[in-house]
Amino acid sequence: MSKRKNKIKILLADDHPVVRKGIGSCLSSLDHVEIVGEAIDGREAINKVAELSPHLVLMDIDMPNMSGLDATKVIRKDFPTVKVLILSVHTNKEYVLQIIRSGAQGYVLKDASPADLVRAIESVHSGGAFFSPDISQIMLDQYLAESSNGEENSSSKNLTTREREVLAMIAEGQSNKEMASNLGVGVRTIETHRERVMNKLDIHSVAGLTKYAIANGIAKLD
Repeated sequence: MSKRKNKIKILLADDHPVVRKGIGSCLSSLDHVEIVGEAIDGREAINKVAELSPHLVLMDIDMPNMSGLDATKVIRKDFPTVKVLILSVHTNKEYVLQIIRSGAQGYVLKDASPADLVRAIESVHSGGAFFSPDISQIMLDQYLAESSNGEENSSSKNLTTREREVLAMIAEGQSNKEMASNLGVGVRTIETHRERVMNKLDIHSVAGLTKYAIANGIAKLD
């Protein structure tokens, strides 16, 4: 019974039955992951989140009735504890930036390997972020474009060495517990460092911190 309680409960939102079946087959062999429901459009995804209380929604972008983008905004607003991981074929810059701003904690391309999909699910569920390399590159390019227009944030110069370490680990998708173990400190200390980083950079989302860390060379693109 305790084993079941520890499973990551996933709602799969995609209007293509073949895609849903393929992802289901990919994840069905994992002991720590359970697909608790499926949705064929954004509106149904919102209703299923309310009904099933999943930990994480695997969300497609292009769906009828309500897009994944609009559904993500609603879910992150009305169900803030539920994580959203975008699973899409799109690498269009505008799509990427809109999804990140919507509150999604990760963005994985549909041609990603099963291992990367599992890694993304685990990272996002643990409170981190995960972006496919192509998506990370788009984020970096956008940041550099903003920087060239005089919008660069130089606050990273004010981060301490330990705060930069914590920022890098956040971008890698590590949980507070993992960071505390790796640095040999308490979880509360990590929470304090995390809050200071967010306040210094004026960035208050994992996706935003990840984008910043990648753009400033604090975290790698892999």
